[in-house]
Parts: sequence; C-alpha cells; structure tokens
Amino acid sequence: MDFASLIATAKGNGASDLHLEPGLPAAVRIRGTLRTMGAPIPGKLLLDAAQEIIGAEDWPRFLERRSYDLSKNIQGVRCRINIMQTSRGVGMAVRLLASFQATVEKLNLHPDFKKLITHANGLILLTGPTGCGKSSTMAALIQEINLVETRHIVTIESPIEYLFKPHHAYIRQREVGRDTPSFEQALIDAMREDPDVLMVGEMRDPETMRLTLNAAETGHLVLATTHSATATEALQRVVSAFPSEIQNNMCAQLADCLLAVISQRLMFREDLKMQVPECEVLLPSHAIKNFIRRGEFFKIMSVMETGAEQGMWTFQRYRTWLNAKKNWHAGGGREEAETPGELPETEQVRMAPAPMERAASVAASPGAGKSRDGLVEIEPEEGGLDAIISKLKAKP
Repeated sequence: MDFASLIATAKGNGASDLHLEPGLPAAVRIRGTLRTMGAPIPGKLLLDAAQEIIGAEDWPRFLERRSYDLSKNIQGVRCRINIMQTSRGVGMAVRLLASFQATVEKLNLHPDFKKLITHANGLILLTGPTGCGKSSTMAALIQEINLVETRHIVTIESPIEYLFKPHHAYIRQREVGRDTPSFEQALIDAMREDPDVLMVGEMRDPETMRLTLNAAETGHLVLATTHSATATEALQRVVSAFPSEIQNNMCAQLADCLLAVISQRLMFREDLKMQVPECEVLLPSHAIKNFIRRGEFFKIMSVMETGAEQGMWTFQRYRTWLNAKKNWHAGGGREEAETPGELPETEQVRMAPAPMERAASVAASPGAGKSRDGLVEIEPEEGGLDAIISKLKAKP
C-alpha cells in the first residue's frame, strides 16, 4: 500500500493516529487503543513518501534536524505529520484531524465555553496530555468568534492544523518554520499587526510564555496551550518555567491577565461509540487570583470544588453534566460514531500486540533481521540516516 492508501484505510477505520516505521506493520490508534495493520512496510516506501511530502526544497532541513513537522491534505483528510529519523530509517507519526469545522456544539463541549470568548482581552489557557483534543477545542473557540464577531484573528501554529474560512472575522494563519522563524518572532510581529485575538499553538519556552502574557495584558484576547494534567498544574508549569528571582512577578502578571484555564482529557463512551472531551475549568475569582499572586497553587482546588456558582467545573462535576446530556453530535469525538467497516483480509486491523507477518517486502527494509517465533527482528542501522539512504539507493 502507498502512503495515501494507508491514510485512507486509517480514516475508514476511525483512527485518530497512524504510525509508520520501516520493517514494521502500520499501527493505528482507534478509540485510544493501538493496533497493527497489514504487512511490514519497506523502508524505501517510507523514504520515498517522506521525500515527496517534504519536497526537494526543504529536504536539506530534514537531513539537518532529522525531523520535520507539517500539515497536509491527503485523500481528503487533514493530517498533522511528524517525519523523524529512527534507528530503522525514516518513520512517521500522523494525526488525522477532524474533517468538520469545529464548534462548541460539534465537539460536545459545555455551552458556557462561549462566554469565555466574549472578553476583549486576557488569557485563556488550554491544557491536557498529548492527543486530548486541545487543538480542536481551541479551533472551536476561534470558530465561535469567527461566526459572530468582526475581530482580527492571528494564529501562530506549528504546524497549522485547522484551516479557517473567514466569516465575520478577518483571519491570518502563520506557520512556524514556514511563515515565521519562531513563536517568539511571530508574537513580536503580532504586536505590529493590529490583532484583536491571538492564538498561540503551544507555549514551549519561557520567552514564548512571557510574550504571550504580555500580549494578554496589553489589550488582546489570547488563547494558548500547554501540557499538564490539571488546571492547577498548568499554572504551576508556566510560573516554574521562569528563574526563581522573577517568579513572583510572573505570578502577579498571570493573576492579572488570566481569564480561564481549561484542562481537558478524552473519555470513550461505550454507549455512543466515540470519545468525548471531559473538562476541568478554572476561573479567576478573587480568591483564585490571590492564591496565584502568592504562589499558593495547592489551595486552588478547594476553591474550584465550591465554585460551581461562579462557573467553575471539576472533572467530577463535568462528568455528571456529560452523563445527563441528551443531545450529542456524532462527529465530536476523535473517531466517528459509526462502527468502522471491514478491511480486506490482508489489511485487517488487529489488536496489538499481534504476530507480525513476515513479508517479502521486509527484505527490502534496512536492518531486517531473522524471524524468531513469528516476529520480525529489526536491528538499528549503523551510520544513521545517511547510511540507510545509501543502502536503499544502491539496491536495484
């Protein structure tokens, strides 16, 4: 199967992610579970696909960094692709993005989320583990603004995941690495671009965090993401990224500009046959702001547990709301609600770990070893990517 066919097969089976590695079968993540699919993939097929996707102009950048991020439409599916060098050759991790235009209703989020974007300035922080739907939720909030308000929206992403079609809003999307060298430079540029709303794909380092907080303080509505398990941990992560001598200043700045922290995780609903977002929402009441200013983050949870009247949500309270919810949008999870169709016998998705069938194509893969107990052993290739490419090109 070629790369496009693998994407189509993964999409047809309701997968959220596709993993490709030389000498191993493709692996797809369906409803949170990783499964293998089909025969081992030759290394040359993945190398050729990577060169085609990246393009001749940017291929030297991949050889220098040994990784490359981009987003692309393949077989009608919007994909976020990470291409990386591994011990076996060139591998890929592909996130299959939702094909619909995300909104609060379509993602089955609480309608109160729409109130957060009515503010003219401040910081909305979205947090959660990798693959929990943070990008989709942030895209839904941007789309809600786009549908009803005439604001200038600038997004800074790496890479661009959801393409927005302007309705009432005027939208500019910038991709780090292609349209701007870094998040920092894009944020500095944004201050001269007259934005009303800024979307920062990810706050990865102190300088990006500092510029994001400054933008939220200076009259802009800013939406940004970070990685943490809870809303409180997200605040701690932002503050602890800075040197200890300025953490008190950052606590004060964060308390002044914060509008909300949304912590999100995905929960599979067996009755709906799809995953739905389960959220924790922290809003800056007077007590919360005082705790943030003093760095007393451990006290925040007790206020959240009694803050329902102020619009706060704990995971437990939000789960109760989900259980009472009657109207569901079938496309709101990471996978479609319908049961995936049957695959051809040679491409049948299997629960991992499953025996990996030895195929003739494995012989063409770099570093292919001998079979033991039905498993294909792939040894790391000495010499790295350059040696692997030389070997593949030398084969007839």
